Amino acid sequence: MGKIIDKIKGKLMKAEGKATGDKVRQAQGAVVDKKGDVKGAVSRVKNKVSAKVNKVKRKASAARRTP
Repeated sequence: MGKIIDKIKGKLMKAEGKATGDKVRQAQGAVVDKKGDVKGAVSRVKNKVSAKVNKVKRKASAARRTP
């Protein structure tokens, strides 16, 4: 959920900077926006790894039950 908040916050900061002509605020917004992108990518990788680990655990458990 933090990734969505960071993306929105970053876009708002960039818009604020653009409206006021503040280049620093625009840059800060871009950084926060990218932070949201990174959090999203990390979350996707984490979910994929977790799914693979669970799949291996299920296979190992099934193999132990089979005589």
